[in-house]
Amino acid sequence: MRSLCVEPFQNLSVVDTGARRAFTHCSPWKTNHEHEAVLSFPLSSPIRKSLCICLSSSANLPVMMEEKKQTFDANEAALLVKKLNESFRTGKTKSYEWRVSQLKGIEKMVVEREKDICEALYKDLSKPEYEAFVSEIAMVKSSCEEALNELKQWMKPEKAKTSMATYPSSAEIVSEPLGAVLVISTWNYPFWSPRVGRIVMTAAAKHLTPVVLELGGKCPAVIDSDVDLQVTVRRIIAGKWQLNNGQACISVDYIITTKEFAPKLIDALRKGIEEFFGTDPMESKDISCIVSSNHFSRLESLMDDYKVYNKIVVGGQRNQKKLKIAPTIFLDVPGDSQLMQEEIFGPLLPIITVENVKDSIDLINSKPKPLTAYLFTNNEKLKNNFVQSVSSGGMVINDTVLHVTVSSLPFGGVGESGMGSYHGKFSFDAFSHKKAVLYRSFSGDASVRYPPYTPEKQKLIRAVMNGGIFDIILALMGWSRD
Repeated sequence: MRSLCVEPFQNLSVVDTGARRAFTHCSPWKTNHEHEAVLSFPLSSPIRKSLCICLSSSANLPVMMEEKKQTFDANEAALLVKKLNESFRTGKTKSYEWRVSQLKGIEKMVVEREKDICEALYKDLSKPEYEAFVSEIAMVKSSCEEALNELKQWMKPEKAKTSMATYPSSAEIVSEPLGAVLVISTWNYPFWSPRVGRIVMTAAAKHLTPVVLELGGKCPAVIDSDVDLQVTVRRIIAGKWQLNNGQACISVDYIITTKEFAPKLIDALRKGIEEFFGTDPMESKDISCIVSSNHFSRLESLMDDYKVYNKIVVGGQRNQKKLKIAPTIFLDVPGDSQLMQEEIFGPLLPIITVENVKDSIDLINSKPKPLTAYLFTNNEKLKNNFVQSVSSGGMVINDTVLHVTVSSLPFGGVGESGMGSYHGKFSFDAFSHKKAVLYRSFSGDASVRYPPYTPEKQKLIRAVMNGGIFDIILALMGWSRD
């Protein structure tokens, strides 16, 4: 499901493959509040229930409603945007108090409807309650709590230095809300497609609308032979099959390791999968199903590709009726196979071997820049080289996915994996225009600024613009360094 989100801020489009906290437009119901926008919280695909919240001057608390299927055409979209812009122009959404009320409303909604959210995620995705709490409930609550604690500070103007040319003066940077914002998000917390990003960016360009694009990509995990293998395997499994069964933009897409180390790694992964999901992972309640029959068919075609079907070394079981695919590992699939050409977004994990682990850097750099790159090693030189040489949206050394839980780190892509970032204050900045403000009094109005231009004025203005106190003194005395 592709869900449409409109928030009361203007002039920004966001395509987010990780937008767990997006709001989506749903069918409005009668209200006593003028220009009240009715928005729903996307739980998963295909959404059976949506949690709805009213964004109004009264800051209504969330209520439950069944989402009605209804065509949302361009005329309705234009009317909704018009109403949101009118609401924004009243100024009510700019106050600290209004923003706090919205954050508290979201937090209250998540707390009160935790059971409903978890049930919907299980019905749609067979997502274990544990994973739903960690990746959905806890992260939303944490984001709300941080924003509530930091919002007042984020909203304060930032002092800026001034130059000698503007003396006497003061300056500040004011964060002002952009206005009405369109957020496009999908079922899992996502698109995984640069093609969609290009469509959105092309449409936005017609209106000179800025965009934040988080598009995913093929996230590699490089594994050196000097690692703690048991810990490494557990963290790889957590970053692949414990993450919506691989259906996440930051999940491990493929592994790079040495030919010599590969057999040992595969054996450890096989044992780790059995430890976590049992001897028959198809019956495990701790692993998600594939979100839809279309996605299932897409993954099947990747598995059945004549270039890779005989490369399976672990797993391979599937059940179309239950939309289940077991954790499946491939060894040394061809680089031109579909498995290595597109983002997998599922439980399939190719392992690519190289002669030397250092060769992995060139291999990664030969492909489009990933949303995240992972490295497992105890070699400090390799760590430094990897950080300096590999360009990716984010990076984790000796673990997977945990960087998204650190709100002080920006989350976003680069190149084919996206542009812009969010999380914590980075989210606040993404939805803000940084307005430059310079303050001056009526004193200090020097004649050197105005015609007629004389040689003396030219010497003085050169000294002022160069910022040298000594030169200014010389110019005022009628002298110069020349």
